[in-house]
Amino acid sequence: MRITFYGAAQTTTGSMHLVEANGKKILLDCGLYQGHRKEAFEKNRNLPIDPKTIDYVILSHAHIDHSGNLPQLVRQGFRGRVFARQSTTDLCAIMLKDSCYLQKRDLEYINKKRKRDGKKLFEPLYDEKDVDALMQLFVPTHMHEPRQIAPGITLEFFNAGHILGSALVQLDIKSDHGHNHRLLFSGDLGQPNQPILRHFEYPAGADILLIESTYADRFHPPADDVEFRLEKYLKYIDRHNSKLLIPAFSVGRTQQIIWYLNKLLEKNKIPREVKVYIDSPLSQKATRIYAAHREVYNQEAREMLMQGKDPCEFPGMIFVGTPEESMALNDTPGPMVIIAASGMCEGGRVLHHLKHCVQDEDNIILIVGFQAENTLGRRIVERHDPIRILGEEMALKAKVEVINALSAHADRAGLVNWLDEVKDNVRHAFAVHGEPDKVNAMVEILKEHGIPNAIAPSPGQTYRFD
Repeated sequence: MRITFYGAAQTTTGSMHLVEANGKKILLDCGLYQGHRKEAFEKNRNLPIDPKTIDYVILSHAHIDHSGNLPQLVRQGFRGRVFARQSTTDLCAIMLKDSCYLQKRDLEYINKKRKRDGKKLFEPLYDEKDVDALMQLFVPTHMHEPRQIAPGITLEFFNAGHILGSALVQLDIKSDHGHNHRLLFSGDLGQPNQPILRHFEYPAGADILLIESTYADRFHPPADDVEFRLEKYLKYIDRHNSKLLIPAFSVGRTQQIIWYLNKLLEKNKIPREVKVYIDSPLSQKATRIYAAHREVYNQEAREMLMQGKDPCEFPGMIFVGTPEESMALNDTPGPMVIIAASGMCEGGRVLHHLKHCVQDEDNIILIVGFQAENTLGRRIVERHDPIRILGEEMALKAKVEVINALSAHADRAGLVNWLDEVKDNVRHAFAVHGEPDKVNAMVEILKEHGIPNAIAPSPGQTYRFD
């Protein structure tokens, strides 16, 4: 048995790990690399393994840094099966189509410049036909139901508590030579006790562990901080007739913000004049999918439903439909809240809102999620001034606030809590999905908690297990 770490090794994006066992090649995730445009373009276009040789893909969840390169896999010849939970399958159907649209828009901008310079025009990584072909390969798989996917290889999903459909991946591998292994892949592990979704689970017995490290070196603020700070920002924009712009992932983060705004509305803490706009067609579709999969809700969300309240909506919330309606918000005076994708400010409608908001010191840009290196979101958090938005340099005068308590990734305490429950049989552990300082912190945690053979693999490194 061998594992090769092709993505999310010493970085948080492009999750892709290859497991070779019993003559089969199994890919754990196949995500897009996100970051500096030129580097991301090259990495995403040049797959490190021949897709025709891959037998199966096991998808931990639908976020684009975990699923986003699957259509290209099909475009280049993959014809195997993709195992995922039903809710993940549903989300991929909309998110990967949205990825096509964003790529097309990006390429229009890039190719305009390349044509002017007499260079060869780029083609998209994939198109909607590739997404349609991919969706035919999905095998919706229930949690807690072991499924033999190949001779001697059994897959079982457990709840990861990160976003809707997120799964811990357990593979039991029995070889003809008597060397048996249980591999456990955390995917993205959720922060305990987050809104709407159930807590992560603790599968036992793994001897090989792949564990995410996104926030292995820090602790998130308490969740109570979210309501308090949101209330403060709402009062501020109400006083100044300004805008609170929240770049947010369409899946997971947007629904969390809706949850907290719902809580504030219950307590009459949203000023009457403040309008709340969800400006993302993808967010609207994702929110409907959240509403359709109530079986994954936690106790508090289920109690809200029994009281006739929907955790994913509230009176006065407005979904913005057309591009024209979106652009009209830029000329509409505040106070207003605009929640728009993308979460790292790398594409989508949020860019136009940023362009109209960043130069007004009365506006607030609220960052509520992880911002990878070399993204516009990271440059905003680090207060680069000026910043470049849609090719134009602009002064960053707006207030920039960051709420880490909304993170759907477990912090150091959450990771340690989970590790201590699953570690008893672990002999080999790999810290993945983290920038270098984060995976190094995770390796230290692993060693401190009794797993001396802990490694932060580099991209392309292979490890063999007898």
